[in-house]
Amino acid sequence: MRPASIPAAGPAATPPALRAEDVGVAYHGVEVLRQIRLDLHAGQWLGLIGPNGSGKSTLLRAAVGLVPSSGRFEMAHGRTPTPTDLSLMPQTPHLPDGMSVVEYVLLGRTAHLGWFGTESSADRQLAVAVLRRLGMASFAERTVQQLSGGEAQRVVIARALVQRAPVLLLDEPTSALDLGHQVEVLELVDELRHEEGLTVVAAMHDLSIAARYADRLALLHHGRMVAHGLPDDVLTPDLLSRVYGHPLRVHTLDGHLIVAPAPRQPVTRNSSHSG
Repeated sequence: MRPASIPAAGPAATPPALRAEDVGVAYHGVEVLRQIRLDLHAGQWLGLIGPNGSGKSTLLRAAVGLVPSSGRFEMAHGRTPTPTDLSLMPQTPHLPDGMSVVEYVLLGRTAHLGWFGTESSADRQLAVAVLRRLGMASFAERTVQQLSGGEAQRVVIARALVQRAPVLLLDEPTSALDLGHQVEVLELVDELRHEEGLTVVAAMHDLSIAARYADRLALLHHGRMVAHGLPDDVLTPDLLSRVYGHPLRVHTLDGHLIVAPAPRQPVTRNSSHSG
């Protein structure tokens, strides 16, 4: 049975492009991002990949102004992004004590409210619809502290989706989910991308999953973008082995790229016998 649909957002759901021009970030004089240039088209899914500490999360945080950066981010026609343009799902979100799931998800509507605005019944219907799509409708009145790690991650994704920003930034969106829920969440994001023209930028740890869902990949290493293009062009054994510091192999299974460690070499042991 097809899951309940999220109410249409209308013409405003068609997103503009997002561009990064020579973006850099430094902490205490140490560069952690250097001259990042990206040009995303509306409706595109860009997967940010790279080893831990390569700058994936920092790039997403810089896009929404959570960390100071040099260079600039632009929407279409050179416009500076506003809080209603970009929606970020952080890797380690804060879940307020005593807040219900639906109240937490409704925080995603804050960017659309005035100084003294309150959520409308339409906002609440949208929140419930998103929770339903994620299989979380029955959790709406629970407090966020009562959720497991995987349940909490789906609720954080729901908050990001409820914001209805044209550009969705996801920082390791499925890291706490089992395989079934990983597919469920990513399929939903992909479905919304095609239905409503969302532009998605997702930092992704699993290279095989990234290749399955992303149109293009950007490989970061030591704060620099060392490759950018189609998954077939970026996920090459030589490049990945060099960046990740371990021999990796790339296979094709049912038309999908699978990245795996190179087979272990058999260990030979010399047996000695004493007389």
